[in-house]
Amino acid sequence: MADTATETKEDELLAETENGVLTITLNRPQVLNSLTRGMMKALRSTLKKAGQDPEVRVIIITGSGRAFCAGADLGDLKALYEAGTAPPLGDELRKYFNPMIRQIRAVEKPVIAVINGLAAGAGASLALACDLKLCVASAKFISAFIQVGLIPDSGFSHMLTHSMGLGLALEHAWTAKPITASRAEHFGMVNKVVAVEDLDRALEDIVESLLAAPPKALGMTKRLMNAAMDRDFDAQLEYEAQIQEILGRTEDHLEGVNAFLESRKPKFTGN
Repeated sequence: MADTATETKEDELLAETENGVLTITLNRPQVLNSLTRGMMKALRSTLKKAGQDPEVRVIIITGSGRAFCAGADLGDLKALYEAGTAPPLGDELRKYFNPMIRQIRAVEKPVIAVINGLAAGAGASLALACDLKLCVASAKFISAFIQVGLIPDSGFSHMLTHSMGLGLALEHAWTAKPITASRAEHFGMVNKVVAVEDLDRALEDIVESLLAAPPKALGMTKRLMNAAMDRDFDAQLEYEAQIQEILGRTEDHLEGVNAFLESRKPKFTGN
């Protein structure tokens, strides 16, 4: 299939860095920030660049308007559907959706999803793939795939099953029953649920804590925890030893120890 309409239109994905924090905003509020191919490519590219930029310490992903993300925008495949042709959905996932999700997991910096409203389909996958999830009380997650004859994708099946267990995951996947913010918090799908008016302060608290931490240790911890999802216990013990050996030689480790011994706050530099 020809690769068309893959460029992001102006202002559909906003990225702004301030005081070490990169804020990425999905900006198509008129269609609940549904994802186009161009947006997914741009998001992946932005995350990759952020991972290589020492000035970026924390990454935030959120949506504009009343939704976080309603999932995939079918506009890229509209012509095929109208012609009665089966679109190559596996190729779509491999080329656009999966690389975006993998990049979130690969960037060795904290990625915070600020879930300001509905997160459905691949939009829910995007939110749940982030490291930390801060959620407004009115937000909902919906596995909407069944409503168009599909299965949960973009990692949603993995994340939902690991959080809720097989039975409840199947229930939500089969019925598209919304998962409320409070229920998501109960199952550990999100880290914190707050009222809309408390969102900015709650985010500020999380960001301040992360900015005060040693950057290399944050990144290595993410690498370690990602590996723990699949490794057996003995293999993880060895991996811990390998990473600890690396971090033990950093200036930030020495600074942390000296600060502790001197009863003062450490000043980490990322070295």
